[in-house]
Amino acid sequence: MNNSDNIRNFVIIAHIDHGKSTLADRMLEITGTVEKRKMKEQLLDAMGLERERGITIKMAPVRMSHILNSKSYILNLIDTPGHVDFGYEVSRSLAAVEGAVLLVDATKGVQAQTLYNFEQAQAQRLKIIPAVNKIDLPNAMVEETKQEMAELIGCDKSDIFEISGKTGKGVQELLEAIIKIVPPPVPSEKQILRALIFDSQYDSYKGVIAYVRVVDGQIKAGDKIYMFAAKAQADVLETGYFKPELVKSESLNAGEIGYIATGLKDLSKVRVGDTITQFSIFNSQFSIKPLTGYKEPQPVVFASFYPQDADDFEALRDALSKLKLNDSSLFFEPESSETMGRGFRCGFLGMLHMDIVRERLLREYDSEPLATIPSVVYKIKTKRGEEKMIYRPSELPDGGEVAEIMEPFATVEIISNAEYSGAIMKLLENARGIYKNLEYLSPKKILLAYEAPLAEIIVDFYDKLKSITQGYASLSYAIKGFSAANLVKLDILVAGEKVDALATVVPRDQSYQKGKYIVEKLKELLPRQLFMVTLQAAIGSKIIARESIAALKKDVTGYLYGGDRSRKMKLWKKQKRGKERLKREGRVEIPQEVFMNLFKKQ
Repeated sequence: MNNSDNIRNFVIIAHIDHGKSTLADRMLEITGTVEKRKMKEQLLDAMGLERERGITIKMAPVRMSHILNSKSYILNLIDTPGHVDFGYEVSRSLAAVEGAVLLVDATKGVQAQTLYNFEQAQAQRLKIIPAVNKIDLPNAMVEETKQEMAELIGCDKSDIFEISGKTGKGVQELLEAIIKIVPPPVPSEKQILRALIFDSQYDSYKGVIAYVRVVDGQIKAGDKIYMFAAKAQADVLETGYFKPELVKSESLNAGEIGYIATGLKDLSKVRVGDTITQFSIFNSQFSIKPLTGYKEPQPVVFASFYPQDADDFEALRDALSKLKLNDSSLFFEPESSETMGRGFRCGFLGMLHMDIVRERLLREYDSEPLATIPSVVYKIKTKRGEEKMIYRPSELPDGGEVAEIMEPFATVEIISNAEYSGAIMKLLENARGIYKNLEYLSPKKILLAYEAPLAEIIVDFYDKLKSITQGYASLSYAIKGFSAANLVKLDILVAGEKVDALATVVPRDQSYQKGKYIVEKLKELLPRQLFMVTLQAAIGSKIIARESIAALKKDVTGYLYGGDRSRKMKLWKKQKRGKERLKREGRVEIPQEVFMNLFKKQ
């Protein structure tokens, strides 16, 4: 069995767009992991969507070899996303390694996600190597950034590496530091197999492929394995590691990161965060404790997905199941609606996450579901003393039954230039934020801490923040808990019918403005019908806002030439009766783009 002394497992963590993937490219080049003719920018961002948007969505593991002082080392790198919505990817990768390179862009300095990632890595007791990136740029503030990092981490400025992921300057020295500073994995003496599943994907031939960190023991093709949480067993078809493509190997040993082809076709049997052990050992007298894994992500945004054709319900279920295997933070369960039919209630970690899931369903599984307006989860207390979780506004009981409505609150941290502090505080106050703290990270940079309702933060708050600070601000938030608020359910009626998918929960003092805005927006977005369509916003039985969409006009008398006016009157009355009948019997179909355009708030 191989000695784990020559293994180093580490991640690169940073705020979005600070150069993680570019640094990973240089490391792959220097270590000769990828041939120069095959090299391309952001090599580990394999998904087309990642390349188009210029962001990392999925963590990407890769195995590199490097020689230092005539000794060969195996370096297992996991490149991680930087956007707050994909923090769950970071948490999973941190559970599989011993060290982290904390990267900060020298042109932007310490930002909100830098702070969050640092705290996450500290909580996992990882060895942290700080580095300032993009030092080759003319507007780089290297010394100021190093000072900010030194104060954040509590280290000496001389311990912070100066690198350029683009030119490769300082990357060789950083690789050597990783070998010297990051500790090797330390397996237990028992040598009983325990491996942590930190990601997975589906292959038509090999079944579910589990990405694992082997903590103890050894695993090879032909072994019979057991998954603790799923209570499932499987025969290992193949083991291997990432180069970054899958490369077959004889076995995976303690301390190594690689993959296991399980052959399982049932997607629910392989769960991220689960522990794998040998089936024979599990059935024996040995007592094995599963690994702690990582904290399960909690969805914060909920929306319903419905197939465009009712016959595609099973196809949508299959697509969501396969996508969940590759994105464990996606939550979904079946539901039905009178107006939309059968579909799925889905939970996401934020609006960007929801957008990416919809895009991946279309590109990877050729499925384009109809999506309802996103909402957060609410907690209510009824007058009978019961507590209920409300995932859709339409599920909220009538006001007479509800004693109290509680909404989720988040702790919000914003890092920006001090000159924008007033504008940011005003924006947070408009979002019903509660001031907590203001701290100067440097003479020109501040950290603002607030508590605010999650519903106010998730939709377009980040866009507004970027707009008022000309892009010089970063946001990080974490769920704090539920807090009571004066909220009401706002129903929207189209042609006299309540549309469940358009119902929202709003603060009572803002209900009139919100209702007025929605019906005015619907008047712009909904296509005209052959009959007049009334649009109403209501709280309970009380209508608080109303608009009308005029009927399409058709000249039913255009073909008449001359004659008595009574002939025209007869045709007009017949047309009027027809429109009244249509109004009574006709239904208004709401196109998908209407729901999408209503995402944006006032």
